[in-house]
Amino acid sequence: MTKEETMGARNNGAAGVGALQGVFWDMDGTLIDSEPLWHESELRLVREYGGHWTKQMAMDGSGRPVPQIAHEMADLGCPLPPDEIGRRMIQYVTDEEKKRLPWIPGVCRLLEQLRDAGVPSMLVTTSPRDLAENLIAQAPPNTFAGYVCGDDDVPKKPDPAPYKLAAQRLGIPDVLLPCCVAFEDSMSGRTSAAASGMMTVVVTGYLAGGYVPGPGYTTTENYDDITPQSLNRMVQRMYDRLAPLVGRD
Repeated sequence: MTKEETMGARNNGAAGVGALQGVFWDMDGTLIDSEPLWHESELRLVREYGGHWTKQMAMDGSGRPVPQIAHEMADLGCPLPPDEIGRRMIQYVTDEEKKRLPWIPGVCRLLEQLRDAGVPSMLVTTSPRDLAENLIAQAPPNTFAGYVCGDDDVPKKPDPAPYKLAAQRLGIPDVLLPCCVAFEDSMSGRTSAAASGMMTVVVTGYLAGGYVPGPGYTTTENYDDITPQSLNRMVQRMYDRLAPLVGRD
């Protein structure tokens, strides 16, 4: 589906969806349950090369950029240079994810429904480009309109810049960001999405250490009851208020 076709389907209210401008997805913990792979990549390095890094420290790093984690591991005694630590982490996760992505139950169904309703989905992740493109390649066909990843030259989460850039790539004006839904899990991701102005849904089912109150409009443990129509209802009142400001009806 071309961008023009997507915009036309959305504005025509396909499948009962008209207010919802787009759905924006974090990757780890919202689309796929990959955090255990990242944790194992870190712990394997420490077991092989030394340093102080525990499972709890790995879990606490969920959602943060790889270079940041790599520098912390080097500071705590891993003898490899931070760039090499990060490279090996990414390589391990890439190899595992190329074998099979651990999709979270229900998410592929929702992606397909959004596609069929003409609502674009965008991937917004701190993971590197290879992992972002691998996920899109394994997703149901034509379910993602694009992505913003950790290799893009933009401030990283918790800064709102990645979400704002993703919206710009869909042609969504800033005034209509509250009519977008973002699915996030980590505190840094939730902070980023909420600060961009998007209606942020916190996915709690795969959070390491459990849910902690913070930024976000609402929470969900899973995708069982989520549909394009339910997401549209979430943003409808905001759309009715904001759409006249940009000449949409």
